[in-house]
Amino acid sequence: MKHITFYLDFISPYAWLAFQKLPESLLGLSYRVSYKPVLLGAVLRHHGQLGPAEIPAKRDWTYRHVLWLAQRDGVELTMPSSHPFNPLGLLRLALACDAHGQPNRYQCETLFRHVWCGGADAADAQRLHSLTDQLSPQRDPADAAVKTQLKCNTDEAIAAGVFGVPAYEVDGKLFWGYDALPMLSDYLRGDPWFAGPDWNVPVTTPSAIAR
Repeated sequence: MKHITFYLDFISPYAWLAFQKLPESLLGLSYRVSYKPVLLGAVLRHHGQLGPAEIPAKRDWTYRHVLWLAQRDGVELTMPSSHPFNPLGLLRLALACDAHGQPNRYQCETLFRHVWCGGADAADAQRLHSLTDQLSPQRDPADAAVKTQLKCNTDEAIAAGVFGVPAYEVDGKLFWGYDALPMLSDYLRGDPWFAGPDWNVPVTTPSAIAR
C-alpha cells in the first residue's frame, strides 16, 4: 500500500478540486492519504513568489479557470465573498481536530466546504466559531503547540520541494497541482515511464539564463 502526503491550504481552490477528485482519480488502487495543512503564503515567500491572486490579470484568470473546471468536473465551487483571505484560523482548526495534528478526510472536507461552498465570508469570526463547535477539536486551535505544528508542516513541505498547493508526495516523488492527478495515478499504477530517464531531466538540464 502506497502512502500519499497531501499538502493543502484551504485558501486554494485548486486544492479543493484536487481533494474532491482524488478518490476518483485513484480508483482501484491501494493507498492511504495523510492530509497535511500548510501555510501557502509562507511557502510562496520562501520561493520569492507572489500568489496568483496577488497579480491582477492572473487573479482574474485563476478565478475563471477554477469556476470552469468545477462545472466541467462536477465539483461544487462558489467563490467566497472575498478572496484571498487569512486562512490561519482554518489551518489551525484543522490541526487541532486531532491530538497528533493529523486531520481526517471528513474534517478537511468540512473546512474546504466552509470556504468553497455557499459564497460566504471564509474568515468571518462567527462562522469560524460555529465551525469550531461543529468539529469539536481535541485541542485549542490557539494553543502554541498547534501554531508550532503548522510552522513545522510548512517547513517540512518546503524541505520536500513543495512550492505550491495542492502537492502530493509519494516514494520521495513530488506531484503538484490539480492537473497532476492523472500523472500521480499513472505512477501509482506502475507506469514504466517513471523508472526511465525523463523523470530526472530537470536536474540534468542546465539553465542558460538567470534573473
